[in-house]
Amino acid sequence: MKIKNVKFCQFNQIKLLLGLFPLLMLIACGSQPERTEEAVISSAPPAPPPPPPATLNTTPQSSIPSQFREGATRGGGTRGRQKSADMALTQTAPSFSQFETDSTVELESSNTEEYNLINDNPFKIVKNNPLSTFSIDVDTASYSNLRRFITEGRLPPKDAVRIEELINYFTYDYPQPEANIPFSITTEISDSPWNSQHQLVHVGIQGKDIVTENLPPSNLVFLLDVSGSMNTPNKLPLIKSAFQLLVDELTEKDTVSIVVYAGAAGVVLPPTKGSEKDKILAAINNLEAGGSTAGGEGIKLAYDLAKRFYQSSGNNRVILATDGDFNVGVSSDAELVRMIENYRDEGIFLTVLGFGTGNFKDAKMEQLANKGNGNYAYIDNLLEAKKVLVTEMGGTLLTIAKDVKIQVEFNPAKVQAYRLIGYENRLLRSQDFNDDTKDAGELGAGHSVTALYEVIPVGVESNVNLPEVDELRYQDNQVEDAAYNSDELMLVKLRYKEPKGTTSELIKQPVVDRGVSLDDASNDFKFAAAVAEYGMILRDSEYKGDASFNEVLKLANESKGLDLEGYRSEFINMVESSQKLMEKK
Repeated sequence: MKIKNVKFCQFNQIKLLLGLFPLLMLIACGSQPERTEEAVISSAPPAPPPPPPATLNTTPQSSIPSQFREGATRGGGTRGRQKSADMALTQTAPSFSQFETDSTVELESSNTEEYNLINDNPFKIVKNNPLSTFSIDVDTASYSNLRRFITEGRLPPKDAVRIEELINYFTYDYPQPEANIPFSITTEISDSPWNSQHQLVHVGIQGKDIVTENLPPSNLVFLLDVSGSMNTPNKLPLIKSAFQLLVDELTEKDTVSIVVYAGAAGVVLPPTKGSEKDKILAAINNLEAGGSTAGGEGIKLAYDLAKRFYQSSGNNRVILATDGDFNVGVSSDAELVRMIENYRDEGIFLTVLGFGTGNFKDAKMEQLANKGNGNYAYIDNLLEAKKVLVTEMGGTLLTIAKDVKIQVEFNPAKVQAYRLIGYENRLLRSQDFNDDTKDAGELGAGHSVTALYEVIPVGVESNVNLPEVDELRYQDNQVEDAAYNSDELMLVKLRYKEPKGTTSELIKQPVVDRGVSLDDASNDFKFAAAVAEYGMILRDSEYKGDASFNEVLKLANESKGLDLEGYRSEFINMVESSQKLMEKK
């Protein structure tokens, strides 16, 4: 009986405490201090503003499948929508002063981001490997993803740094192509900033500019991921705001369809004229996130829709916006790549836009873009969305040349060894250059592509360990007398096909060493070298030599130029922030 009374007492005490729990919580919440700028910063990126409003009176909400429908109705006309977008653009400018570099920032334990392994291209001996062959790469995702890491106050994983994408994020002052050739080739040679014994060769390709008014009609299918993993401010809400910017650029000659996928895939907007902006935006703004991710099913549905409404004289493209976390149905990288490859020969191109953090699948999305005759960008804020979908819309949406390959033949009388900086996952075999069945990269209107080679001149005792190959027993590699008498360092060859062509065209251009010092090199040469040096530092490359943040900043500041868009100034700020983070390690 005594024991029973003790238990009853304890029970009453517990009951009393439970009754007081809400009051205790209210007191605790009210006593929390305000957050200050010195507080530890979360690994999540700054939240973008909510998507702009759109008029809904042209599309009844009941026409959108219920599993993809947003609960709230939005209002507002075109003028209000534009004002909201302009405000959003001013509020989401990337800033590197928003975090203190002495703060402690740790990766979330639930982080499942995926990046492909990158091993830096090694030096190759010219007498054994005179040819270097690779596919061009116009992707820029690595740069904006790297910026996201720095903005969060942490250094990126080394495999997230693809140096060619850092270099190609920027525009360069290359000349426009002449006649009917879709691009021009520019070359320059000077000293290597990180190894005074070596030289740096700069190869630039510039695609023909096409003004927006002259773009052909577009048949676009927006393929939007609305699965549960997209339910954060930097994912689906940012997608809505980003695609509004693109929709505002469309005209009556364009056609837009919208396919979404979560646990299943569905069409939320059948083909609609680009001039019906309110109708398109209503379909976008009514979407909400939830469920698993049937990405493969969505891709198939989007391509089938693009094929049904194919425009023979226009641009046919699927634009995929996702974090890449496919987990239902066809989801493995190999299965998705095979599916994409089956569609690419239909004349339908692919743009992949990555969003979000934590479960971001960079490796998967890069492969899809590579194999789908497309390009890949990472959208970390609305300013980046404007760059990709408005400022560079021609290059993003219109392909002017496909299967573009570069092959460089080095003169063994002038060059002892070389290495291609970046493009590790774009390397091709020598024989692939002349094989028109081999897939390669695409070049969009106005796009530029830059490649850098670090070369060791003949006669230089380099401090780099070069690979050793035994002398051949049955044949002898002899250098022609003409090679010694030539002032050519190398020959650049380029193959490309018309967007709907099957046979490639060949362009050749020799490269001559003019003896230009680094101080006298062009701004484009210096800036591209600075970006490459920065990438090698972040990757802790074994070939970084004497690379330093101070040298990167010196080169970048010297070569910033007019910088109307502010991209080069942003790079300089990012380097400064990276230096502080590196010193803290």
